[in-house]
Amino acid sequence: MATMTDVARCAGVSVATVSHVLNGTRPVLPHTRQAVLDAVEKLGYTPNTLARSLVTARTRSIGLAVSAISNPYFTEILQGVEAAALEYGYSLLIADPHDDPEHERKVVQLLHERRVEGMIVAPSSQPRELLAYLGRHRVPAVFLDRVVEGSGEGGPPFDQVCAENTEPTARLVTHLAGLGHRRIALVAGRPGFSTTAERITGYRHGLAGAGLPFDARLLVHGDSESAGAERATGGLLSLGAPPTALVTGNNAMTIGALRALRARGLSVPGDIALCCFDDFAWADLFSPRLTAIAQPSRDIGARAVRVLLDRLAAPDRPARTERLSCAFVHRTSCGCPDPQEPQEPQELRNDLRGPGSPYGLGTCSRPTTADPAADNPASQQPAKGAPRDRRSR
Repeated sequence: MATMTDVARCAGVSVATVSHVLNGTRPVLPHTRQAVLDAVEKLGYTPNTLARSLVTARTRSIGLAVSAISNPYFTEILQGVEAAALEYGYSLLIADPHDDPEHERKVVQLLHERRVEGMIVAPSSQPRELLAYLGRHRVPAVFLDRVVEGSGEGGPPFDQVCAENTEPTARLVTHLAGLGHRRIALVAGRPGFSTTAERITGYRHGLAGAGLPFDARLLVHGDSESAGAERATGGLLSLGAPPTALVTGNNAMTIGALRALRARGLSVPGDIALCCFDDFAWADLFSPRLTAIAQPSRDIGARAVRVLLDRLAAPDRPARTERLSCAFVHRTSCGCPDPQEPQEPQELRNDLRGPGSPYGLGTCSRPTTADPAADNPASQQPAKGAPRDRRSR
């Protein structure tokens, strides 16, 4: 295995010059630098990263602490982090805090003890110990996906990168209202997450914008996972006047909601319309195809790396929060015609528009018929698998 001395001999320079070229610790003449790089390539020299870190006090590594790495959303974030870290010459150490505050503090400490130069963390719902550890040890850190509010007027405690949550959720609600739905439910995530709170806010904004009242019975928590969403959806379906449309707060809860609907023998969108927050690779393969909000997962991860490197370069600058826009992916689980199939002429459809929306939706239509029993809650429970009237719900 070639050594730095071998590179120096091959390039006709001193070992110190080779070190300066490889570590960037001092300017070197262009032709000398090129001679060193040519020698490195010719000999196949691989720098000793550990030895270099002992000399420079830099490991050029980043710690990433995110839960549920098996979740496609966080998997794509990880891919964005890894690609950006590699682009800037950093390696990545990964840990899973399991959304547990105590375990979160432990894995962050372990990453810190591995001398990472900074961390990217998706904080738990109770990040008090995390904040205390990072602050006490002055660890450069960026929070992603979930934000943590600062105390007083000091702003957020750390840099943060996340997606927009409120307006996209409102968009799903007003889209469903535009199709004639009046009882729209939300399966929200785990209480304490900023994403959960913001999507609940968006849900309520969407209802208000569509002129619909908020019904606390239609807001349930699926705890951000499939099993919880399956239970929560089952509870919604057991109401005397169940919802005719459902918004799920993340991709795992979408799976749980679909399981609950299947267990009841209900079809989407024939018996109940469905829109979800989080798009994923196979959403387009479901039947019906899932109407969803797509988060820029990889961009969130890549941006978090760049923000962290900015922090390393300027440790004393004020912390900032960056939000990335989401995309509305219009498919068929909401009850709209499939844009991939031929459609009948517009004039043949009975155009039912929902109330006006501040988000400019309600562009799809659904036929309806008068139902004199629509305002009688006792008559609103359909038989198993029977289509439901969307106007009255």
